[in-house]
Amino acid sequence: MPDLSRLLQPRSIAVIGGGAWCASVVEQCWKMGFAGPVWPVHPKRETLGGAATFRRLEDLPGVPDAVFIGVNRHVTIDTVRLLREMGAGGAVCFASGFREAQAETGDGGSLQEALLEAAGDMPIIGPNCYGFINYLDGALLWPDQHGGRRTDRGVAVLTQSSNMAINITMQRRGLPLAYVATAGNQAQLGLAEIGTALLEDDRVTALGLHVEGVGDLRAFEALGARARSLGKPVVALKAGRSDQAQAAAVSHTASLAGSDAGARALLRRLGMAQVDSLPSLLEVLKLLHFAGPLSTNRVVSMSCSGGEASLMADTALDHDVVFPPLSEAQHAGLRAALGPMVALANPLDYHTFIWTDVPRMAQTFTAMMQGDSAMGCLIADFPREDRCDPAAWECVFEAGERTAKAAAKPLALVATLPDAMSEAVAERLIAGGMVPLMGLAEALTAIAAAARLGRSAEAPDPLLLPGSPENLRTLSEAEAKAALAAHGVAVPAARRAADSAALEEAAAGIGLPLVIKAEGLAHKTEAGGVAFARDSVEAALAQAAKMPCDSWLVEELIEGAVAELLVGVTRDAAHGFVLTLAAGGVLTEVMGDSASLLLPATEAEIVDALRSLRMAPLLHGYRGKPGADMAAIARTVLAVQSYVEAHAGQLDEVEINPLICTETRAVAVDALIRIGDAT
Repeated sequence: MPDLSRLLQPRSIAVIGGGAWCASVVEQCWKMGFAGPVWPVHPKRETLGGAATFRRLEDLPGVPDAVFIGVNRHVTIDTVRLLREMGAGGAVCFASGFREAQAETGDGGSLQEALLEAAGDMPIIGPNCYGFINYLDGALLWPDQHGGRRTDRGVAVLTQSSNMAINITMQRRGLPLAYVATAGNQAQLGLAEIGTALLEDDRVTALGLHVEGVGDLRAFEALGARARSLGKPVVALKAGRSDQAQAAAVSHTASLAGSDAGARALLRRLGMAQVDSLPSLLEVLKLLHFAGPLSTNRVVSMSCSGGEASLMADTALDHDVVFPPLSEAQHAGLRAALGPMVALANPLDYHTFIWTDVPRMAQTFTAMMQGDSAMGCLIADFPREDRCDPAAWECVFEAGERTAKAAAKPLALVATLPDAMSEAVAERLIAGGMVPLMGLAEALTAIAAAARLGRSAEAPDPLLLPGSPENLRTLSEAEAKAALAAHGVAVPAARRAADSAALEEAAAGIGLPLVIKAEGLAHKTEAGGVAFARDSVEAALAQAAKMPCDSWLVEELIEGAVAELLVGVTRDAAHGFVLTLAAGGVLTEVMGDSASLLLPATEAEIVDALRSLRMAPLLHGYRGKPGADMAAIARTVLAVQSYVEAHAGQLDEVEINPLICTETRAVAVDALIRIGDAT
């Protein structure tokens, strides 16, 4: 990866171009107090942004570390080549009209190739992006307004969208921003490479990503590994949750997996937390900056209202957060502070009668913080200062500060409404040693994410990368089962029949109980392509004669099912091979009960994924009923993985549905494989 340190932490900046965008870059560098020189370059203008210009790059008094290129796309290429020859540290390419505009211009792709050739090993960000703001050093290669300010330490936020980056700089949540950066169309440097470089700055505490597309999977794996080695958490907001993927796929797996499942599995595998909204991203980053990853998801909550206590408990049902029961020591401390009239619980309603009594409030909060928890949450919404008198809330600041100093764990002050905590209040809370969190759902999202990031995990094996197979074909059920059986998947005894006479012979050879299936149908049950015979075969043979097919598959009927599962793998070019485990049979998509992993997966990961299903109680034995053979299920999944590994360059998808799980075995009674030619 190119060295980005000179570009991201420059000592000198050059700005090439003469428009208002370029003038803004120059002006804002001075406003932010950038300590180094800023050299505008323009062949005709005398000044730009209040600074004297240089006619040519060759006239500069030194080689710039970072360059903002604000000229048209054709001149951009020539400028990049000259900068590389000069030995510049890197550049931001503002111009659009490269590969992202290929459909409109017809030459965007070729221009991008020329840009990459011109850059060589000199780092370039973009094209078609705003660049970055380094709030640590006051260095801006940024052509627009922003709402941030200098800081000594903070989080880095990286997005592909320049407009989203502007919005993030306008936050008023008390989140210290060290960097805000954009990646544009990632011609040379992707999110992973830029994100890794940002993490290398010792002053950066955590990284937030807005991800539209992953790009280079190996680069993202490297980002995850580097973040893990540095002990710096990464949080991602992944775009693309809408379900438009693979509508024409013949399997159930594709509709369950889709691109979002692959993205979630990838981020989880790499040890990154995922959020689903921009406010949540900022609140998670804030908690991580001030408190770091949490050792557990166990928390205590305190409010002066029973309604708020109930709201906290109810909202937590949708988040992976636990409120442990109070210990004897907590009971004793709370009784001493509150007397006998308050019902003690977690979440706690400590009542308003101690409001403004700072010593008793601090005593109450400190007693709650003594329990087996990773942090405490103090609920308080502050009044509008333009219409109300906030003096009565001084007690919250004072008691909270006393508690934060006495506690050995973080104390967050949570506003149930983001509107009810101003930036000034947030900054005062930070100065008092507390973590300001805005919005109840966002706060609980932050706590759950910080707890997930705090769980130690071993570095995963490298992803199994798929190929791009051509000439895809769907194997018959018999072919698919034979292929999987060769890798250890248990399948029923079976015979194929090409005509009615052979059908009767096959049925006699299998014996009762049996099942007759039409060949060539993707969803046989829905199409009337399945007939069962338990006591007599005649009715099943008559039903088979009416099936819309030319041949049949006769199999032993697997009975004694504890549960039915789906085991499927789809090729996801963006994320790898996605393994889906789900409730199987005819209700697969109706139930929507699934879990996804990326291959290769370990047996422990497979078992954990099975435990996460809503149908897990059936697998383990429910209400006195026997459970399934979990070891046999895990062996089957690993056998499917073995098949995928052996055909990674050719495979499009594989599915077992259902996998009949009994007390003693797991049998694939239906299977589908789509495979092609490796390219």
